[in-house]
Amino acid sequence: MDVVDATSTPPVTTADDNERTPRHGTAAPVVLVISGAACLSASAMFVKLADVTAGTAAFLRCALALAVLVPLLVHEVRRKGRLARPLQGYAVVAGIFLGVDYVMWTMSILDVGAAVATVLINVQVIAFPLLARIIDGTAISRRFLFTIPVMLAGIALSSGALEHGEGDGNPVRGAVLGVAAGIAYAAYLYLNRVSGERSPAHVVTPICISTGAAAVAAGVISLFTTGISLSMSPMSWGWVIALALLGQVVAWLLISTGSPKLAPNTSAALLLLQPVMAIGFGLIILRETPTAGQLVGCVVVIAAVWFSNRRPSPSSTSGS
Repeated sequence: MDVVDATSTPPVTTADDNERTPRHGTAAPVVLVISGAACLSASAMFVKLADVTAGTAAFLRCALALAVLVPLLVHEVRRKGRLARPLQGYAVVAGIFLGVDYVMWTMSILDVGAAVATVLINVQVIAFPLLARIIDGTAISRRFLFTIPVMLAGIALSSGALEHGEGDGNPVRGAVLGVAAGIAYAAYLYLNRVSGERSPAHVVTPICISTGAAAVAAGVISLFTTGISLSMSPMSWGWVIALALLGQVVAWLLISTGSPKLAPNTSAALLLLQPVMAIGFGLIILRETPTAGQLVGCVVVIAAVWFSNRRPSPSSTSGS
């Protein structure tokens, strides 16, 4: 058995190292996160087709997801044991942030419109890596920092926020709620990542616990804001169930599996593809026609995400 010197100092990881060294081989995790983002991107379409209130959608997407997640949790616990108690606490707090995010974001739509709200919530691309930097000391590559303004500009274009205004409520309140939703989203992503890094064998358990906490948080907030209505048509129930299964269960299981194996800035950037893919779903399924500006924004986002995560070729780094 090899003996590890407990007094040895671990190597310091710099931003350049983070840029050049893949984490555990990034191809498969990248595919998982992108697939999860694709599932999340279909959520807006499901909510629109269900034609329900924001509070109803936020609460039911979590509550109904538990019908699938709880049996999966029981199976995982039997095979791999219980998740450590501290990580269970992290999952509860993460779920509260997620529930708050769902409600605040949908409320911000009423004030500033879906386009601007989409831009505001994507402050997660800054907040998520920043949390990892402040709490864990995880390096953020210079390439990513330089690309952030381009990413956000692309999101603004693709959402249509620069072309037209929606929302007829309080723009200041909507802006505050949108940014707060983005920060809450980043906190959920960070805490979810912590569980994945410290206990990679447990994938379902933290998602199930956080989904339950999100259902409670969204339910309580919605009762005092938008309300929750369970009187829906069979068609609406069908779309809400699809939202719960694809937009909650499948999406977060995929992201939770892939994200811990990637740098925080990489995960945050890949999740920016969500609104871009939402436009694709709208075009194909809802027959919505994006404007030229939105298409340009999609190209900008995709190019910026690719550039920010591109690995330098060996020849370009051999002389450094």
